[in-house]
Amino acid sequence: MKLSGYYKDLGNQVELKTNYKNLDTYDKVFISKVFTDTPIDEDILKLPNVKYGGTGFFYDKAPKLDCQIEHHFPDYHLYDNWVSEQLNGGCKRKDFEYYLDYSIGFTTRGCFRQCEFCVNKNYKRVELHSQIDEFYDKSRKYICLLDDNVFGSTNWKEIFLSLQAKNKPFQFKQGLDERLLTDEKCKVLLNSKYKGDYIFAFDNIEDKEIVINKSELIRKHFKSKGQNIKFYVLCAFDRNNKYDEEFWIQDIKDTFERIFILSKYNFKPYIMRYEKYRDSKYYGTYVNLARWCNQPSLFMNNSYMDFCIKNDIRKSNREKMSATWRYYEQINNSEFEKYLDVVPKSLIIDY
Repeated sequence: MKLSGYYKDLGNQVELKTNYKNLDTYDKVFISKVFTDTPIDEDILKLPNVKYGGTGFFYDKAPKLDCQIEHHFPDYHLYDNWVSEQLNGGCKRKDFEYYLDYSIGFTTRGCFRQCEFCVNKNYKRVELHSQIDEFYDKSRKYICLLDDNVFGSTNWKEIFLSLQAKNKPFQFKQGLDERLLTDEKCKVLLNSKYKGDYIFAFDNIEDKEIVINKSELIRKHFKSKGQNIKFYVLCAFDRNNKYDEEFWIQDIKDTFERIFILSKYNFKPYIMRYEKYRDSKYYGTYVNLARWCNQPSLFMNNSYMDFCIKNDIRKSNREKMSATWRYYEQINNSEFEKYLDVVPKSLIIDY
């Protein structure tokens, strides 16, 4: 959208391409890729009029847009025709609300955590990136921020106050760092028109004590908003890069423990599986954990064991009938016994 806005202002005609046909008829073609496993014909990238970028091509070493493009007002109408086609084809408008209803941008870039699994691992600090007016469209109902760790900025409060001044609901889609929460930050969040879930992360069991401490702080301020708080839970990532049997067993145990710690505070865990889970003999267990946790109504009212039983009953394909249960039995031993028959809502602390 920034590229489109920039080139339109220079007097060029710009259109959204959804296929690779007739690329040679354009003066310039820009191809962006977010995910590394998105396929593309390498020969296309060699065309003289093609430029490409994004984390899908370069991961943590993606080149930045030129400054005048990066800080250009986005062309929010670039996707209009494509969205209309989807809606006319029977798709739901809600699935396209970020194209239609949101101003989208960054107020800060980067993070100081340098997590090994993160695309921002090369950053060492949080840097101010832009003023809100750089991407704010007053005709749109909501604001979506893509900051990596806004609470890591010394300017976090000014950013929130400037968002509050717009008097429109907003959200930090990439999440907030609960380890940096203070009473003041909780109060500022509560005084904001926040849209959707407050999203945090519990990626490492070694953060257990600080997450418990900050969870107490959250519940102190958000007594009536527990249902609106979500935590991403990373699993299947080995920081020692061994991925042996000992790791897989411990990782599943650590994932269960994090799930139930969050349950006590009536927070919604959302399982994020690192790609290596596909190589594990416990592949099915990771799939089951995600299916269980990532459906809050099922999660809160069913133990993991109950979920596996009910999921099997719903299967109509005889070959698949025992798959879910088989993966339950795979970890049904003394090491996991204390986790398997616990209904999460029974753990909730009464505040």
